[in-house]
Amino acid sequence: MSKKANYSYIGISFIILLFGIIFIPKIIDRISNKDINRIDESRSGGVVVNSSKTSDKKSDIGYLIINDQPKKVPEFSFTNQDGKIITNKDYLGKVYVVDFFFTTCPTICPRMTSNLASIQNTFKDNADFGIASFSIMPDNDTPEVLKTYAADYGVTSPNWHLLTGPKEDIYKLSNIGFNIFVDTDNFEHSGDFALVDKEGYLRSRKDAFGNPKIFYKGVISEQEKMDEDGVEQEISMLKEDIAKLLKEK
Repeated sequence: MSKKANYSYIGISFIILLFGIIFIPKIIDRISNKDINRIDESRSGGVVVNSSKTSDKKSDIGYLIINDQPKKVPEFSFTNQDGKIITNKDYLGKVYVVDFFFTTCPTICPRMTSNLASIQNTFKDNADFGIASFSIMPDNDTPEVLKTYAADYGVTSPNWHLLTGPKEDIYKLSNIGFNIFVDTDNFEHSGDFALVDKEGYLRSRKDAFGNPKIFYKGVISEQEKMDEDGVEQEISMLKEDIAKLLKEK
């Protein structure tokens, strides 16, 4: 082998060694400080979970990051089952669960509301917990109708508001504000629950593969454990995460 070739190999080896000395410690430091904490956005539609938005947060429940910003609940103002105006500001300082439903829904809504009642009862003595249920059929679901529905499903918490108002505003809040699908024409809607922290940010854990869960399945009960397709219930998981957020300052 020529001396020129030897010099080339020596030069390449030196560059590799220099890269290792300079950059590998920085990469390790970034990982240890959780700066590298996002999954590939292409796998999650641009939505990722970041668990280190601020240093004073103690739980491992991440923030939903959309366009590099933590997703916050937009302003809203609707009427509850008691005829009272409720806004997003009424929920500040509270951890709360969000769903979209309608009272005449014969399929998933009764199951969702029953599961919410179970969650309500788990945290019945905690004034910092609430639920916001938005009707996607507001023309039918007047405060009086919502009041009857609330009684039928055992709604007792003063922080569980069944809300009605302008249809366009509710659908915008669902599809854009919470990214929860609602079909404006056929009253089709998701059976998912969203979780919001005390500051109004949408929060979620990651699944076993490191992907953002984003929402929690609201249709399957703890008693059922799983549905006919083998999909496991997530109400227990949601209760665990609510408890963690309630401890955050």
